[in-house]
Amino acid sequence: MAVLIRTSDLPAKRRHEAWRSIVCDTLGPLDLRIDPDAPLRGEIEFGKLGDVGVGRIDTSTPHSVHRTSGLIRRENPDLYRVVLALSGSPRLAQDGRQTQLSRGEFAIYDFTRPYELAYDSAVRLAVFSLPHDQLSVPIDAVATLAALPIGAETGAAALAVPLLRRVALDHETYRPGSAARLSTVVTDLVSAAVAERLELTRSLPGDARQRTLLLQVRAFIEQHLGELDLDPATIAAAHHISVRYLHRLFESENTSVAAWIRQRRLERCRTDLLAGGTESVSVVGARWGLPDSAHFSRLFRRAYGMPPAEYRRANTVR
Repeated sequence: MAVLIRTSDLPAKRRHEAWRSIVCDTLGPLDLRIDPDAPLRGEIEFGKLGDVGVGRIDTSTPHSVHRTSGLIRRENPDLYRVVLALSGSPRLAQDGRQTQLSRGEFAIYDFTRPYELAYDSAVRLAVFSLPHDQLSVPIDAVATLAALPIGAETGAAALAVPLLRRVALDHETYRPGSAARLSTVVTDLVSAAVAERLELTRSLPGDARQRTLLLQVRAFIEQHLGELDLDPATIAAAHHISVRYLHRLFESENTSVAAWIRQRRLERCRTDLLAGGTESVSVVGARWGLPDSAHFSRLFRRAYGMPPAEYRRANTVR
């Protein structure tokens, strides 16, 4: 993302005007309200992830932004905004509802209707702009959830929150092809999180449901890689699907459940070996569900060109 403004780079007299201009140019026509005597400190970054706008706002100055009816009449793009609290407690209000987000919570609101987003103390926010037609939930249903918090405890939101955080922090590292694919993942997970919160999961298109389910299955596998009984039957049962359907999910990605588990276990082992340390190769393999040393060594050599012990020696900095 490009840094659009860093107030420390500007003379104090120009900061309020410059901040207001950047907010309105990047986030749309907004009424910005700041105490003119308050020292303004902060930074705004903005970029694009396919069709999704990605912004990061970091400020320690209390102020608020308002989307008024007059501003909506002036310019009214069909957008949703999603705000994720990376730190601090921003306050969001729309349609008579108001919430104060805690760190790690996000909320969705509609840019075509009046709203207020206020900061009473230091905040760090990730803000995403999604076209209405990218969200696979009826617009009238989304309206009932506007300005209500969505936490990361379970379901699609448990995947959406860390992804949104990662995208906001690492946006500039993604290549164009990866960015386009990630924009689909972002919209799928936000759609699924909103649909789950509204108990409308069945309203999602089949392809979006399938992509979201695959992400949830992969996250489950990642969390249980070290368990010896991790197998298709266990994974399918945890997600209330048949083993046959589970295999179909992975076939759509030109791989298999077993191959994916094996790949992720080997990658975890490789990461541990690159970290150095004095643990034996067998201990590393057993930690990630590969307790048979000979079998682990054969798999590792096939994947990385040399046995694990030799790989560690060749890649450890002395």
